[in-house]
Amino acid sequence: MRQFLVVGMGRFGSSIAEALSKKGLEVLAIDKDSKKVQNFESIATQVATLDATDEKALKEIGAQDSDCAIVSVGKNIEASILITVILKELGVKEVVTEAIDELHAKILVKIGCDRVVFPERDMGIRVAESLITPKIFDFIELSSTHSMMEIVAPKSFEGKTLKEIKLRSKYGVSCIAIKRKIPIVKEDGDTEFSEETKIAPVAGDDIQSGDRLYLLGEYASLEKIKKL
Repeated sequence: MRQFLVVGMGRFGSSIAEALSKKGLEVLAIDKDSKKVQNFESIATQVATLDATDEKALKEIGAQDSDCAIVSVGKNIEASILITVILKELGVKEVVTEAIDELHAKILVKIGCDRVVFPERDMGIRVAESLITPKIFDFIELSSTHSMMEIVAPKSFEGKTLKEIKLRSKYGVSCIAIKRKIPIVKEDGDTEFSEETKIAPVAGDDIQSGDRLYLLGEYASLEKIKKL
């Protein structure tokens, strides 16, 4: 079972911590504010009141054992950068950090952040869903029964057409778009990639390695795809 560390119990961090906890996953929630931490004592697996910029304190609570850490410390850019660096140096496999603007995001990427999120664009529940299943890039609830999921095409789909995969008859989901990276050779000989999205693909369209599929269906049906 994947272990999650959530740093910062503000609106964004707390929504992720709660969503992960409701999935039955192990969540260690920390914040400098003891009152915020107390609110999660009955929700998270473990809570701690500490300053996450203190590397020694993070080691003592076992932050290095987390599979994924989410850093959400509001507008404190300096703290978010320092915490991200510390967590990566401690060996946390995946660090996801909240950014307040594009410049902040670029800095986070430069220092080794694995994924940058913008709370105004990424709701906690959607981010939590993608963290639970790393191959999922987005998850949007459409109703109490249906949702849309953006996911890396399973290996078993590669080299086959949509007709051969039988998404509708076998899995009960529909593919509404396929996103693919297309290599382009520049004049200097270097290769760069551009993204191409095909809306409403047809039965004869094939699936290639690395393709992202936008799938629409009931929750139970999408769960089948997640396990492939």
